[in-house]
Amino acid sequence: MELSAFLAVRGGTATTAALQRAGFTRHDLTAGMDSGVVVRVRRGHYAQPDTTGAYGAAREIRGLLTCLSAAPGYGLWTLNPAEQLHLCMGHRTSPPDVIQHGRLLHPRHPNLPMVGLADVLLHALRCLPELEALVMVQCAVGRGDISLAFPRGRLSGNRNARSRAVLDLVIPRADSLLEVLANVAFVRAGLSVRRHVEVPGVGEVDFLVEDVVIVETDGATHLEPYQVKKDRRRNNAAVIGGYLVLRFSYDDVVYHPERMVTQVRALIDIWRRGDFRS
Repeated sequence: MELSAFLAVRGGTATTAALQRAGFTRHDLTAGMDSGVVVRVRRGHYAQPDTTGAYGAAREIRGLLTCLSAAPGYGLWTLNPAEQLHLCMGHRTSPPDVIQHGRLLHPRHPNLPMVGLADVLLHALRCLPELEALVMVQCAVGRGDISLAFPRGRLSGNRNARSRAVLDLVIPRADSLLEVLANVAFVRAGLSVRRHVEVPGVGEVDFLVEDVVIVETDGATHLEPYQVKKDRRRNNAAVIGGYLVLRFSYDDVVYHPERMVTQVRALIDIWRRGDFRS
C-alpha cells in the first residue's frame, strides 16, 4: 500500500510507530515529505497535507475522538455535527475549547484516533441531549454493532438513571433516525402505535397510529422521482383500502414534532367524529 493510501484509511494521519509497523521506512517518510504526499504535523506524527478536521486535531492535541466527534468515524446517525471536539485526553489537560470525557473502559479504535464504539456510546449517553444520544445508540444497536444489554450493564446507579432512560427508548428496528424520533413523539403523546405494519395492497408502512392513520417518515430518498411515484401509488392504495395517510419530512419530524403530533391527532379526531366531506 502506498503511503498516501495508508494515511487515507486512517483518517489522514498516523504516528511514526504505526507507519513503521506497516512497513514504511524513514526513507519513505522523507521521500513522502519531499514530494508533498505527507507532512510532519509534529514530532512522531505525520499527515496528508490537506488533512483538516477532527482527526488531524485529535492527533495534534494527542487525544482520542469520542462521543459526537467520533460518530462519523463509526457511521452513526447524528442530528447535528459536533461544534466542539469531544475527546478523551487520558491524564492530560484538554484545551479550553474541547469537551473532555472520562477514561477509556474498552479497547480504542485500531487505526483511527478514536475510542472504541462502546466508549463512544457510553460517553454520548452521559453527555448529549436525550434524542441526540438516542439516535447514535439506535443506529449501533440496529446494525448489530453492539447489544442493548452491553451499555445498560455499564450504567448502573442513580447517576446513570438518565442514560438508562434513553436506552428504554431504543426500538427493535428503525430504518432511519426519523422513525426513532417519530416513535418517541407518538408514544409520549399517548398514541397507540404499531411499527412496520404490513398493509394489504400497500406493503410495509412506517407507522399505523390508532389503527387508523398510516404515517410515513420521508427522508431524502423520497424526493427522487422514482420514489415519489411509488409513494403516490402507495398512498392511493392505502386510501382505497380504508386508511388515512399522512407523510412527514425530516424537517417535520426533527424540528417540529409537536406540530406533527397535532396533525395526526386532528386527523384521528375527524375520523372519529365522521366529519369527512361526503
